[in-house]
Amino acid sequence: MITKASLQDIPALTVLINSAYRGETSKKGWTTEANLLEGKRTDEQEMTEIFLDPKNTILKYTENDQIIGSVLLVEKGQQLYLGMLTVSPELQNSGIGKKMLAEAENHAKALGLSSIIMTVISVRDELIAWYKRHGYVDTGEREAFPVSEIHVTISEKPLEFIYLEKVI
Repeated sequence: MITKASLQDIPALTVLINSAYRGETSKKGWTTEANLLEGKRTDEQEMTEIFLDPKNTILKYTENDQIIGSVLLVEKGQQLYLGMLTVSPELQNSGIGKKMLAEAENHAKALGLSSIIMTVISVRDELIAWYKRHGYVDTGEREAFPVSEIHVTISEKPLEFIYLEKVI
């Protein structure tokens, strides 16, 4: 079931997101960034800040009282920014991500927004191809990858974000 997440979900969401993006557990799934980045993907402080901004919505996918998927949706003008799409590593390739994308589209339509945008790390070819199969196109826009205590780059290749967009 996909519902809106709340502040009470922050601990579970933080564990889920970090398990899917970084560290050894993330290597069980195909969306890992563990070969590119070290450190955590997020922390409870960042998640709290996300929840406190009224332009942000986090949807959660729950099964048997466990959060196994989530996505961050941010209203940005006439667009909805989609970020941190997460599915538990051992459940990836089961259709949950596709359902989360569809629900993000429903959310955008309900807000009267015309498109969904996202950023993806440029070297994540398999992930970019997955989004393209779901109707997203490369806008040609690029952005430098942020350097911070959370995003510790270990990739030998230079990283940048590419923007993908889907008109709805």
